Amino acid sequence: MKILVTGTAGFIGFHLANYLIKRGDEVVGLDCINDYYDINVKYNRLQQTGIDKEKLEYGKEVQSSKYPNYKFWKLNLTDKENINQLIENEKFDTVCNLAAQAGVRYSITNPYAYIESNIIGYINVLEACRHYNVKHLVYASSSSVYGLNEKMPLSTKQNVDHPISLYAASKKSNELMAHTYSHLYGLPTTGLRFFTVYGPWGRPDMALFIFTKAIINNEPIDVYNNGNMVRDFTYVADIVEGIVRVIDNKPKGNNNWSGLNPDPSASKAPYKIYNIGNNNPVKLMDFIDQIESKLGKKAQRNLLPMQQGDVPATFADVDDLVRDLNYKPSTSIQTGISNFIDWYINYYNVKL
Repeated sequence: MKILVTGTAGFIGFHLANYLIKRGDEVVGLDCINDYYDINVKYNRLQQTGIDKEKLEYGKEVQSSKYPNYKFWKLNLTDKENINQLIENEKFDTVCNLAAQAGVRYSITNPYAYIESNIIGYINVLEACRHYNVKHLVYASSSSVYGLNEKMPLSTKQNVDHPISLYAASKKSNELMAHTYSHLYGLPTTGLRFFTVYGPWGRPDMALFIFTKAIINNEPIDVYNNGNMVRDFTYVADIVEGIVRVIDNKPKGNNNWSGLNPDPSASKAPYKIYNIGNNNPVKLMDFIDQIESKLGKKAQRNLLPMQQGDVPATFADVDDLVRDLNYKPSTSIQTGISNFIDWYINYYNVKL
């Protein structure tokens, strides 16, 4: 297939692009390479796929030096003219939109960044997909849409009308906008609610990265809600496998769907929502224990109250994923944390 992956300088987008390139798809990557976190990590991810930062120029195509079936564009999703032109010219089978302003806490202090990227940028992608005959739009949503929901495991059958961060609200908006386009224009769309993704090349603003760095440097770690947090940590390779299965299986619409008893995750239109999570929630303190075990060092734990925008627990119901795509994430936190720390030590040339 010919696939556009947005956000390929980012964590999940980088891993997805690698997978698709290596299985033989024709892949175009896109990223604006903003400075939300260390851009050197982003440039080094790009380098792994043969994209030299010295050749990057806004709005210009760069051919990978490693893979003939991969090229990259430095573009912002808010640039409607260039996004339209790219999608019109390339005639993609599938667009996988992983580019977004990420982070729950950052959305509290920088709300406009989320409207620009996650709403305005996203509508540009939707419009281009509609006008230029893209056959399937796959896009990143988030477990954060569950907000105040407390019934576990969190299911796509649940109503998600009580987000507690603007980031979560922007992702819920993406799902609603996708359904509108699926209904009005027959555009097949699939939204993926990711649950706490971690692994090699991860984001420096996320817990595993922050904890690992602090413990290595003998610095205290901030543990919110006094450590009474539970997360469905999901290894990045499992996330990518789920995305690829979704890419290969576009939704057709459910003729049995009823407006009298509406399933929020489906529709008569070609629209679907899936959770992608490990279906195995882990206590935050146990997660930290695993990092300590791998590093052979103890953390200095600074217990703090809950932060605004955070939820105490996540736990994914993945029954739909298993039923429709015969897939369930399975990587243990022991394996995932070990792989991340091995990468971190090598990447930063750490001497323990």
